[in-house]
Amino acid sequence: MILSIDTSCDETAAAIVEGRKVLANVIYSQVLIHQKWGGVVPSIAKRAHEERIDWVIDKLKIDNVDYIAVTQGPGLAPALEVGIKKAKELAKKYNKKLIAVNHLEGHIYSPFVQNSKGNPKIDFQFPYLVLTVSGGHTSLVIFKDHLQYQVIGETIDDAAGEALDKAAKLLGLGYPGGPVIERLAAEVDNIDRYQFPRPMAKSNDLNFSFSGLKTSFFYYLKKLNDRDKILNIKYLASSFQQAVFDSLLIKTEKAILKTGIKNLSLVGGVSANMYLRKLFRQLAKKYQGKVVFPSYKYLTGDNAAMIGVVASYKAKKNLFTDIENLDRSPRMRL
Repeated sequence: MILSIDTSCDETAAAIVEGRKVLANVIYSQVLIHQKWGGVVPSIAKRAHEERIDWVIDKLKIDNVDYIAVTQGPGLAPALEVGIKKAKELAKKYNKKLIAVNHLEGHIYSPFVQNSKGNPKIDFQFPYLVLTVSGGHTSLVIFKDHLQYQVIGETIDDAAGEALDKAAKLLGLGYPGGPVIERLAAEVDNIDRYQFPRPMAKSNDLNFSFSGLKTSFFYYLKKLNDRDKILNIKYLASSFQQAVFDSLLIKTEKAILKTGIKNLSLVGGVSANMYLRKLFRQLAKKYQGKVVFPSYKYLTGDNAAMIGVVASYKAKKNLFTDIENLDRSPRMRL
């Protein structure tokens, strides 16, 4: 049994995990705290983590755990520091071995996380093409086997989720913007009225770029008066979302053709978008493959349960971390 902790961004999270089963899970979200700033403020996130970390862990019964796991990175340095400090403190107090986990590994394992009853009963069918899409990350990874990954594509500038949040901000929709854009787009059946650009669509590599799309959207909005913007806000949201999703699909399809891997996995915060899931099901069907998603909504965002599941596989291989030398790694890579 593993006590896992994640404070990588704006969720203070802890869980008790046994293998792939989540026996207990607590998440304190800071979304309301950061809303008025239009995004996550690292210093405020750190303070909120410090105020809540004991409360989150106290909700769990940690007497019988065998190991303690914590997110080392990537993430906001001040936020990561809080979780690592607490994990070290508990490891020393209870004389437990410590396991450091890459947050991106957690997302990769998120579709395979089970509840306390062992559901969903899903087996690994390696290899997978994993698309991680969130506010901080956009990457294509080959998930070869347990704890074996190969990064084959990533964003060269903004993440897809960040682009959606910025578009929402430009439309005056608040933060976080992705869910609002999804709702507005659904109301007009995801119509692509404005045909915004699909950056890097013709490049042969598998990297992504969203800064040019954001710039194009910004200048288009500048041409509209407030009345036109309000009248067409659903179509603007829908068209921007479609441009982002097309960019993701174009590169994922190229990855299928380059690697021959037909089993897909869509993870990260943006994977909660039901329209994007539909598009990925269609893509997988086109190549007679399968696609997996996180089974429970909380697993699409930041959480400690997925960190604990990765840690369980690391424990089997005795991949423990030296407590004294463990430090945060904000730009940690797979």
